[in-house]
Amino acid sequence: MVDTKQTKTIGEHHVAAELARRGWAPALTRDGLERTDILAVLAEGAERRLVEVQVKAARGPRMESISWPIGTKSQAPSLHDREYFVMVAIPHDLNQHPRNFVVPRIHVAAAAWIAHMDWLTDPDAPAGKRNAPVERSRVSLGTFVAYEDRWDLLEVDQSSVPVLLPASYRDLALLGRVGLPPDHEVHRGIPTW
Repeated sequence: MVDTKQTKTIGEHHVAAELARRGWAPALTRDGLERTDILAVLAEGAERRLVEVQVKAARGPRMESISWPIGTKSQAPSLHDREYFVMVAIPHDLNQHPRNFVVPRIHVAAAAWIAHMDWLTDPDAPAGKRNAPVERSRVSLGTFVAYEDRWDLLEVDQSSVPVLLPASYRDLALLGRVGLPPDHEVHRGIPTW
């Protein structure tokens, strides 16, 4: 059985180290700030930039089987334009390095809703067998593959980041049975991706 507290600790310290390698000054919040595990300041250049990072870490025997639970708080609308997630996939094999996916909060919320609603309303699923609420959403590693090692996205406000979710997710977002959360920022117009 994997110790989830230890997995969280590995993920947070790994992300803090990766941020520091890239010129950010990270500070772990130690559960003192809701929705934020790391506050990071980029002090290079003419303007200082502060971002809030929530780390989601998961382990799995095979990378392709890793998925992250995305609960209600993680699906909530952004409070400002500098909120990001770093999804960390931690391999069991100590000779492999963790994989990092830097994703704006608004993209995580959309992915969680789309993945769950597609699963919940799948017309091929047996009737009455799927009834878990959206707060039990899980999003697989494959959903975020285009965000892998995109640390550069932290330097752009999330509303300016292109959507890098799979094209099939846009198609699902346009379906009546799936759509997007009622309070999602993208309702101003679903972007092309």
